[in-house]
Amino acid sequence: MKDQLDFMTQSVTSGKMTRREFMGKTAALGISAAVAGSMFARAAEAAGPVKGGTLKLGSIGGGSTDSLDPAVAASQVPYHNLYQFGENLVNVTPEGGIENRVAESVEASADAKTWTFKIRKGVEFHNGKPVTAEDVMRTMERHSNEDSKSGALGIMRGIESMKADGDNFIVELTTPNADLPYLMADYHLMIQPDGGFDNPAAGIGSGAYMLEANEPGVRHMWKKNPNYWDDTRGHVDEVEIVVINDATARMAALQSGQVHIVNRVEPKVAGLLDRAPNLTVRNAAGPGHYVFIMHCDTAPFDNNELRLALKYAINREEMVDKVLRGYGSVGNDMPVNAAYPLFDDSIPQRPFDPAKAAEHYKKSGHDGSPITLRVSDVAFPGALDAAQLFQQSANAAGIPLELKREPGDGYWSEVWNAQPFCASYWGGRPVQDQMYSTAYLSTADWNDTRFKREDFDKLLFAARGELDEAKRKALYSQMGMMVRDEGGLICPMFNDFIEATSSKVQGWVVDSTGDTMAGKWSHKCWLA
Repeated sequence: MKDQLDFMTQSVTSGKMTRREFMGKTAALGISAAVAGSMFARAAEAAGPVKGGTLKLGSIGGGSTDSLDPAVAASQVPYHNLYQFGENLVNVTPEGGIENRVAESVEASADAKTWTFKIRKGVEFHNGKPVTAEDVMRTMERHSNEDSKSGALGIMRGIESMKADGDNFIVELTTPNADLPYLMADYHLMIQPDGGFDNPAAGIGSGAYMLEANEPGVRHMWKKNPNYWDDTRGHVDEVEIVVINDATARMAALQSGQVHIVNRVEPKVAGLLDRAPNLTVRNAAGPGHYVFIMHCDTAPFDNNELRLALKYAINREEMVDKVLRGYGSVGNDMPVNAAYPLFDDSIPQRPFDPAKAAEHYKKSGHDGSPITLRVSDVAFPGALDAAQLFQQSANAAGIPLELKREPGDGYWSEVWNAQPFCASYWGGRPVQDQMYSTAYLSTADWNDTRFKREDFDKLLFAARGELDEAKRKALYSQMGMMVRDEGGLICPMFNDFIEATSSKVQGWVVDSTGDTMAGKWSHKCWLA
């Protein structure tokens, strides 16, 4: 029997036996479908990339108001669409390093104030035009423009000037920043023809796939770019992104074979799903965090005593246990954790303390009227359960928390960054400068807690220019404490990224830097 299995496995590896044939022959030998599926997956992986087919993702986070404009992408489906048609100057690798993409090389001056990105030759936009340093500069100019409402606006603030010089895109910073390449990897900063000024939502970039059908809130179809410069990526003929906001429907679509990959698997079903035949649950711990956000400039949340009351009124351990079920860790009301290289693990953990919560609530002088927390199941997996646990623990401290369930369609345009208290999530960023610049700098368009402090901004700019790691870590520690004790962020937990795939999906890489292989699932995976 062993000889037969070895021969069959070799046949799969050499491409001489299909999955159907393999499953049929192993069944005849009395091997279960689950074991046979695992054997086939290992053999197919060893065979290397297979070209062709249509790879399908069932994704949460899509709505009828979604746009293909990289500047305004705010949830999962727009995020995944960007990675189909667009490319950055550089990417962050799964190991946390920098990989050159549109930029062939990156060089910095000794003081990390001047950065030169040499643009790769032979890279074309989908309209047939070559990508130039001028296109790169125009892209950065658009995202630096207040009118763009770009999610990358905060990280562009540190740029004093930029220019295109032949094949080089050159950036001059106001202060040194050794992390600048990480900022250029932000998913909003996809290089577009003339920066996207003419039509930012055209879906034209230099990526591996070209737009075929765009139905916001329903589905998005992409076809292989025949002129894509990197033949080690983009193995399938077509990519389909199906919007499935309902968690149960998303899992059913995977199990029925309607899609090959689903994101945002709820922890409460991950174990059951992983035991299903021909399915695999993938998880990666990282900087992603599930949160409740308060606007610091809007009553009653403009009162820090009330904000502290709510922070002490949440039972983090219970939430991690009951909502994440082991797929994550406790948060501490700051957006960074041990996934960041300069994280200060000596900062005290905030406990659940009903007495202290009640004390701060009394000091706030709040009138006792219900405090409305807006929540939707698209905010994060288990958001409704988490909100109910928060309501119970807050009530134990005498704080009247009222939940308002919002529809998923339009949540990211009508509730998040618009309403003063809601559930949300952040996928995190590779470095602290990018996380703080995107969401906590006073002038950042995505400052969703309205935390606007001049002293915090000064610390952020000082950290950018500090090349001594010990001193830089100390500055980040101060910033973390400031957000923790005075900001509008309630961060009860850091989540694992949990996805599930069919056994047909090969080439999966564990990547803790973002949802679904940091958006690279269609670049690196293939179908067996």
